[in-house]
Amino acid sequence: MKAEQVILKYGGDILAHKLVIKSKDCVQHGDISVYTHCFMVAKYALLMSRLFNVRCNTRALVTGVLLHDFFMYDWHRKKMPEEMKKLGLHGFTHPVTAAKNARKYFNVSKKEYDMIICHMFPLTITRVPHSKEGWLLCGADKWCSLLETLRIQPYDNAYVDRLTESLRA
Repeated sequence: MKAEQVILKYGGDILAHKLVIKSKDCVQHGDISVYTHCFMVAKYALLMSRLFNVRCNTRALVTGVLLHDFFMYDWHRKKMPEEMKKLGLHGFTHPVTAAKNARKYFNVSKKEYDMIICHMFPLTITRVPHSKEGWLLCGADKWCSLLETLRIQPYDNAYVDRLTESLRA
């Protein structure tokens, strides 16, 4: 099964959730939306698990990855919600926000929650991933972030929109 099909199989309900869909309006890196970023991190995490022959809980991997940046605000905007400004720098604080939101809106497991809250390691030095799924998320997130920041990614928002629409059909 293709990675995209696996994502839809285990994460279709997440991708269809109204608050997750709103993340299409929030920029992640460059001109890539949070929605596209999370989808592509899921794809790369699955590809990495296959490439390195890492046996893991695929459902937990897809769930944790799709929700790792479920913070529901555009961190580039100067007019951020006041409660977000009080928390501190986005890179350090958004994993906690995303984990709380994931727990509030989805039935995430302990492993998935841990994946989300630890995904910014080594920036968040005290939050080390505790599972293979968490390490896959960490690696794929850094890879996609690098591609997006340097604007050399082989994908864009329209690609993911077309892909998710065609997979749902």
